Formats: sequence, C-alpha cells, structure tokens
Amino acid sequence: MAVFDTPEEAFGVLRPVCVQLTKTQTVENVEHLQTQLQAVSDSALQELQQYILFPLRFTLKTPGPKRERLIQSVVECLTFVLSSTCVKEQELLLELFSELSTCLYSPKSQKPAVVSEELKLAVIRSLSTLMHSAYGDIILTFYEPAILPRLGFAVSLLLGLAEQEKSKQIKMAALQCLQVLLLQCECQDHPRSLDELEQQELGDLFASFLPGISTALSRVITGDFKQGHSIVVSSLKIFSKTVGLVMADEQLRRISKVQAKPAVEHRIAELMVHREEVWVKNTSDKLGILIKKIIESVSVHPHWKVRLELVDLVENLLLKCSQSLVESAGPLLKALVGLVNDESPEVQAQCSKVLRHFADQKVVVGNRAFADILSESLHSLATSLPRLMNSQDDQGKFSTLSLLLGYLKLLGPKINFVLNSAAHLQRFSRALIQVLELDVADVKIVEERCWNSSELSATPEAPAARPWNQVQRRYFRFFTDERVFLLLRQVCQLLGYYGNLYLLVDHFMELYHESMVYRKQAAMILNELVIGAAGLEMEDLHEKHTGTNLEELREIVTSILEEYTSQENWYLVTCIEAEEEEELTVKQSGLQAIASAAHTCQVTSFPAFSKSSPTICSMNSNIWQICIQLEGIGQFAYALGKDFDLLLMSALYPVLEKAGDQTLLISQVATSTMVNICHACGYNSLQQLINQNSDYLVNGISLNLRHLALHPHTPKVLEVMLRNSDASLLPLVADVVQDVLASLDQFYDKRSASFVSVLHALLAALAQWFPDTSCIGQLQEQRLKEENHMHQTPATLEASTTAEDIEQFVLKYLKEKDVAEGNISDFDSEEEAPSVPPEADKNDTRPDVEEPLPVQIQIAKDVMERCVHLLSDKNLKIRLKVLDVLGLCVVVLQSHKNQLLPLAHRAWPSLVQRLTNDDPLAVLRAFKVLQTLGGTCGDFLRSRFCKDVLPKLAGSLATQAPISARAGPVYSHTLAFKLQLAVLWGLGPLCESLDLGEGDLNKVADACLIYLSTKQPVKLQEAARSVFLHLMKVDPDFTWLLLNQLYCPLQFTPPHPRLHPVRLQGAPTQQNPYAANVFYLLQKLGCPSQVDAAASPPCQPEARPSHPADAGAAALRRR
Repeated sequence: MAVFDTPEEAFGVLRPVCVQLTKTQTVENVEHLQTQLQAVSDSALQELQQYILFPLRFTLKTPGPKRERLIQSVVECLTFVLSSTCVKEQELLLELFSELSTCLYSPKSQKPAVVSEELKLAVIRSLSTLMHSAYGDIILTFYEPAILPRLGFAVSLLLGLAEQEKSKQIKMAALQCLQVLLLQCECQDHPRSLDELEQQELGDLFASFLPGISTALSRVITGDFKQGHSIVVSSLKIFSKTVGLVMADEQLRRISKVQAKPAVEHRIAELMVHREEVWVKNTSDKLGILIKKIIESVSVHPHWKVRLELVDLVENLLLKCSQSLVESAGPLLKALVGLVNDESPEVQAQCSKVLRHFADQKVVVGNRAFADILSESLHSLATSLPRLMNSQDDQGKFSTLSLLLGYLKLLGPKINFVLNSAAHLQRFSRALIQVLELDVADVKIVEERCWNSSELSATPEAPAARPWNQVQRRYFRFFTDERVFLLLRQVCQLLGYYGNLYLLVDHFMELYHESMVYRKQAAMILNELVIGAAGLEMEDLHEKHTGTNLEELREIVTSILEEYTSQENWYLVTCIEAEEEEELTVKQSGLQAIASAAHTCQVTSFPAFSKSSPTICSMNSNIWQICIQLEGIGQFAYALGKDFDLLLMSALYPVLEKAGDQTLLISQVATSTMVNICHACGYNSLQQLINQNSDYLVNGISLNLRHLALHPHTPKVLEVMLRNSDASLLPLVADVVQDVLASLDQFYDKRSASFVSVLHALLAALAQWFPDTSCIGQLQEQRLKEENHMHQTPATLEASTTAEDIEQFVLKYLKEKDVAEGNISDFDSEEEAPSVPPEADKNDTRPDVEEPLPVQIQIAKDVMERCVHLLSDKNLKIRLKVLDVLGLCVVVLQSHKNQLLPLAHRAWPSLVQRLTNDDPLAVLRAFKVLQTLGGTCGDFLRSRFCKDVLPKLAGSLATQAPISARAGPVYSHTLAFKLQLAVLWGLGPLCESLDLGEGDLNKVADACLIYLSTKQPVKLQEAARSVFLHLMKVDPDFTWLLLNQLYCPLQFTPPHPRLHPVRLQGAPTQQNPYAANVFYLLQKLGCPSQVDAAASPPCQPEARPSHPADAGAAALRRR
C-alpha cells in the first residue's frame, strides 16, 4: 500500500525532487524521482500527472547532447508514470508521442539514431505504454488525417527496428508496439471494438501505410528461420489484420468513385489514398506477389505455430478479401490445402476446421464456387504431377503430395469428375507408378535365406494401431523420405474411398498386365485402393458420402486375388535353385497346370523363360513383387474382416507355400500375412487357423503330390502346417505323409531337397508332440543321483566304507580278473544256478500277434528307412538335412527298441562314412547323430563305436592338437576348431552312455590329455575337462591315477615306515602346463586340498614321459 494517498501529501514530497531535476538533469535525480513515485498512490499520481511529467519532458527537450543513460532513465520513469495513470488530453498524447519517437531518430542524418539496445527497448515499451494509457475515445483522435505524418513516422521507425535489429527482444517489442499503433492489440486494455464507420476511416488512413507495412513485414516473415518463430508469428498477424482491414470487401463496396476533399493541408492531403478500383487492382497485384512469397516460405517453416498462424491468415483473407484479392485466392487455397496433412495435429485440426467452415458457408471467391476452384486446381495439378514427381527433391515431392491429398480430401466424391477424364487419370496413374518405382539393386535380399525352421513359427500378438498400414520397409529409386511414401499411401487410399473403385481397379490392372516394370507399383496401389474402399478409420470431411458396398468389395478382392496367385505372377524366380526347379517344370512343354479344387481353380500354361540365368535385379524384383502381393492379401483380409473366410479356400494355400519359401523376406512377409488373416478373421493363433482349415489344405496337398512336376512347391505347404500345428493334425496328414514318401521314392534324384525339408519338419513335430516320458524320468533320476554324489564329501565316503566292503570289493575284483583271463573252474560253473524261464501267463490265451505300432512310430520307422539310402547323396546340403532327420527319428523311436535297433544297424555303415570320410560340416552333424544314438542304444552301439569310429576320432584329435596349440585367436572361427570342440564335448557323454572298457577309455584319455594344456584355446580346455569329468563317473580310480601321473600336486606319505612310498610321475614343477586343469579335476574328484600338499616334502619323481599319452600307458601297466 502506498504511503502517500492524497495529492497534497504526494506534492509535498515530490515538489523538491521535481525542482531539483529541473535544475540539474542527472541520472541520480531521475532515479530519486522514480523511487519517490513508487510511494505515491495511483490516484494521487493521476492528479499530479502533468506536474511530474514536466521535469521529465523538459529533460528530453533540453537542447544539446545528452548521455544515453540519462535519456534511458527518463524514458523508464515516464513509462512508470504512464503505466499508473491515464492520458486524458489529446495534445498531451500527441506531444508525448512525438517526444518519445524523436529519441530514436537522428535529424542530422535523417535516419534512425545509433543508440544502445537498452535505450531502444525502453523507448519502444514507453510508446506502447503511452498508447495503452490513452483514456476512452481520446485514442481515436490520434487516428485523424492531420496526425498522418506523425503516425507514419512512428510506423516506419518501428518497421525499421523490426527488420534491421539483431536483438530478438527489440524485434519482438517493435512488432508488439506496431500492433498497438495499428489498433490490433489483443490485450484487455485495448479500446472498445470499432463500428463500421470507424473501421472505414481507419482503412482509409492505413491504406497510406499498406505498401510499406506489407513489404517490410514480408521481408521479416521470409527471413532466416533462426530469428525465432515468435517474430514470424507476430509479423503474420500484423500483415493479416492490416491487409484484411484495408482490402476488406465490405469497405471497398462503400467507397465512392470520387474522392471527397479532406479538410487538411495540401501536403497532408497528398499522403491520403483513395481506395478506388484502379488502386485496388494495382495493390492486389502487388500483394499477390508478396503473398506467394510468404506462403512459399511459411508453409515449410519448421515450427508448427508459424504454420498455424498461416492457416489463420488464409482464413482471414479469404473471408474478408475474397473479391479484392481474387488473384491470390488460388495460392491461399493451395497453402490451406497443403497444410491439411501437416505433421502437427494442431495445424491439421485448424485446417480441417477452416475448410469445413468454407464448405458450410459456401464461400464464393471471385464469382466462382469454392469447389470449382478446387476442381480446377486439381486438374492443373494432375496435369503437371508427372513432371513434378520427376524433377522435385524429397521436400518438393512431400509438399506436392500434401497438396494433392488436401485436394482429394476437400473434393471428396467430386474427384470422379477428374478421374472420369481419361487423360487426367492417365497422368495420375503414370505419376504414381513412376514415383513408386522400387530400388531392387540390393544383393542382400537374394542372399538372406531362411534355414532355421523356427523362424517360420509365429504367434499373433495383439494388433497394433492400424495394422493394415504395417508393411515391410522398402527403398525407392526417386525418394528416400519415409513421409513421401506415407503420403502416397494416403493418396491411394483416398482415391479408393471417394473414387469409382471399379474404374480405378480396372485401370491399374491394365497397368499391372502392361509391363513387368509397372507390376510392383500397380500392386501397391491396388492394395491401398482396397484399404481405402473399406474405409478403415478414414477421416471423412463429407458426412453424406457412402462407402463401397461390402459385396462389391468382395468381388473386386476376389478378382485381384486370382490375379495375384496365378501361376505367372506367383511362382517367380527368386533364386538360382528355384530357377532350376522351374526349368525342370518348363521342360514339360506339353503339360498344363491343373490346380486342385482347394487351390486356385484355373488352367494355365507355364511361362517360357528367355534368360538362361536371371540377374540379381530381376530376382530382387520378383521377391518384392511376391512380398507386395502377400501384403495385399493380408490387407484384403482386414478390409473384408469376417467375410474373408469365404476367400480362405483360395488364399490360404498359396500363402502357406510362400511361408515355407527359402528367401527370408518372402517367408517373413508370408508369416506376417498369416498373422494378419488370424486377426482379421477372428482366429486366436496360427495353429487354430491351420487346424480349422486343414481338411481342404490336406486335400490340396494330396492332389498336387500326384502332379509334382506341375506343383513343385507342394511339400512346403505341408512343412509349414507341421511347424505351426499340434498333434491333432497327425491323423489328417498320416496318409499324406505316405504320399510324400512315395513321391520321394519316385523323385529322389530331382526333388529330394524339398522332401527332406518336409520330413525334417515332420519328425521335429513328432518329437515335440510325443515326447518320451520314460526317458525324461530316467534323466531326472540320474541327475538326482549325480547331485547326491557331488554333495558327498570324501570324509563322508570314507566313514561309510567298512572292512567288509573292502574285502568284498577285492574278492569281486579277483573273480572278474579270473573270468577275464579264462581261469574258470567247473565247480564255479556248477555253482551257478540254472536260469529258470518265467512261467507263461496261464490266463493269456490270445494268439501271438504283434500289436500295431502307433502312427508316429510307424511314420518315424518309414522315414528312417529312406534316410539310410539318402545318407550317401552327392549333395552336401541334402546329406546334412538327412542327418538331422536321422537324429530326430532316433529320438522318436527311442522307446521302441525293436524298431530302432535294426534300423540303426542298417544306417551304421553310412553313418560311419559320414563320420570318417566326409566334409567337416557333415562330420559335425553325424557326430551329433552318434551322440543321440549312444544315448538310446548304448550296448548295441558299443563294439561298433570302438571298432569303427573311436580310433579315427582319437587320431584326428591327436593330429589337430599341435595345430590348435600354436594357433591364434582367429582359429576359433575355423571349421577344424568347431569340429574339435564338438568331438571333445561329445566324447565324455558317449563314454558314459556306452560304458566303454578300460582299453577304449585309455584311447579316449590319451587323445584328450593334451587338451588339458594351458597352451590350448580356453574353450578346448573346458571341453577336455568335461571329458574327464565323465570318465570319473565311469572309472574314477583309473582317472585319478591317470591325472596324478600327469601332474601330482601332493606327496603321499606311507602310513607305516615299512611300506614303500608311492611314486607318481606327475611331480609338481613350476612350469607344468597341465597343472591348473589337473588340479581342478582332482578337486572335483574329491582329493585332499593343495594346502596339505604344501606342508609335505616333495616326492621323488621318475623320468617324465615326453607326451601325456605315455603317462596314461604307464598308469595302465601299473594297474
């Protein structure tokens, strides 16, 4: 609260300060006055206003040079007084306005004065405060013709500051002050709204300033983006309101043809402008140039608020000046339409609101309807679209397509007037086809193969927003900006929504057939047309528009689907292998493709291939065409929803074919299409989709297998079905599997690769559907025993062993030794009780008939019989696949030894060849099969393994050991290293499962001992340790002795002096490379700690063998 509330009190305090300032003009006196003013109430200041202003105005008018700091202080003090009081006299208002304006002007140079930025900012703010302080209608007396020179001077001064100053703060303050001067201020202190007559007078007055204001502001608006968006926004507001006031149609209609003589001086009268027709025409032409420049700059401004202000400018000018600015109506509408698809939702919403308002009000521009102007603009754009798409950069294409999309949205159903013109439709389609051309030079598309079967399996996740818009990322020749592609898709969708769908589909189908160059683009456009025709979340500005009938849409989709899945468009060359298969088919020159009832029912001839070897680009092009058509099927499913179930009979089979394609991109897109079908048709998973349609799928597979030369891709359908289904499918496909095996027997020399892939999927499915529960229980029991054994400490084992246990162990050992040497007496044989055969069940009166095998066992048996013959195929890829199938057969048959063992016997010779005399990749795969066999039929395999395989494996390990010890880090990426690693990891489990004897264990140990050296790669050392960990389970005593012969960390002191000390070869040395791994293994075996060994005297070592294998031999001799 102020201290001095009455004028008398305030005068007593302020009088000496004002007198002092009048006598001595200093900064201190001005600041002292301002300090005292802050203690005076507003009412008292209002009474003493002119008395307080006198010393301040006197200071400004005093002739002679003055310091800028003093002027700034005076201006700031003036601003404070004006902000707290009202100016009620016209003369005071004019004088203060002139005095403040002259602070920024140099009379000598007749240019803006060169003063500090602080002073400029203070004067601008003071002018703005002065205009706000004008009381009531006193402000209107400022806008009389007599005041025109003073007002013009201030306007030009502020425009110069806004255009030339570098400080953003000064620029913004100047523009805000200009808004106040032009009565455009939106604050609450602004005077009341003006009536028509007052607006007319202001229009006449501001017409004199219009050229200068519009030109200067256009330069500010089109200036550097770095000046800040707020400056451009303010400039656009001033430009819009000033032009909208001066060029308003309502005012211009009331202007008389003859100018009335103003009651002012002749010099001022010459400054006045008469807004007659000639002046309006000339001004409109000049403003049109400026408006085009402004639109070109602002429509691409990076800040959304600037673009939003442009929408308001267009709305204001088109509503108020549609007749006077008729030449600018086109550019203004173009700007508005181009912003309909702005990336900012605020701009989009405002654009849509303005356009709806125009449509509702039926705005007429220059005696033409709003829709007519849009139609004419669309015609013009359609004519120049091919040229623009060919010549513009990405940003230009984006702007042009945004404009096109806006026209389509606004015209709605009326776009058919343009599309019905054959010439315009041709230009439209050519432009879209041209700009959508794909870049198919990327070699990775052909290189990426789908070898892993798990990649085909997919479960539908929750659908994303607008899932029909989710397409594979693609690259185009003529643009790289993803926004351009999104706009193109929206354009095509709008054409489908509002346009004549039959006309558009027929036209683009003609282009689809016309040339291979157009086919991919035409397919993309057709897909989007269908999505648009379905009206999926389309923003409709025309509420009365009705979309395409669902029945008609299904008919159109059916025709497109038949075209996509036809032989010449679906079975394209995508890789060299595929081409070879196609060539085999083409050789059947007299044959025709007879499609099954489950598939596309049409009879077509296969196309002849003119090129002997396709190029990378042609194969890439074919891959993309198939992918686009697959995406189209998924989009058709979304477009039709539940009604797509009627088309599943013709769509699902070819999609499954492509889901099993070797090309990774095709396989991924096909799987995604299946997921889309699930979402659109209400299936919960791919498994449910396949199971509920499996009857007709199986029927189609069965029919096509009879004509395999014409349907080489049939096995892929069964393969995908098996990978994405469950055991309920097996009864349906059991007969088909027999057909597959029969076809394999017939075409094993030509089609074995595709058939083996099917068999692999089949056996993988059987292994998953019918796991061997007994084997799982045995494994869990074995793991529990191992864990219990590992948890027992040496002290616990020693405490549980009694003298009787030791005696029985020695007696049993001596007896087994005699049996092994053949020293068996007749008495011993007589002691053995004769074995009594079990009594037959008297109740069992059934005949001796074998029960039929389960379906999965019979299938696995039949498949394994074929694998025996295919193991020797000349193609490495087939041999690898067959080995995988063989391993799966063993897994499925492991619970039926009567079927497995004869087949294993038959497969053994070929398997040995793969293990010992084949490519390293085949050796690796065959060793995995050997591990599987060893785990299921150990006793049956023991002698064969020890005789045929073990010597060569051991020899290979011994040969490679010196190489791996010397190799560098790159060696770990070689095939030889991977083979060593696989063999070492597998030997231990094999020794345990086959229960090898001492001699064979010695061979394994001799081959693996050298890999315990720290010179070997770390992974090989780890694998070698795993071998000895398994050997501990088979024969712990032998393993302990062998390791101590290699490295003995402890000295064994005899418990009695008469006993000889135990001498082992592996005496501890400082540089023993086996020490670390041997010590680790001995700890696992349960030996005493190394701490005890440190306190014992060193043992007496014998002569050390040169190779670890010699240590193993010595250990055996001692045993």
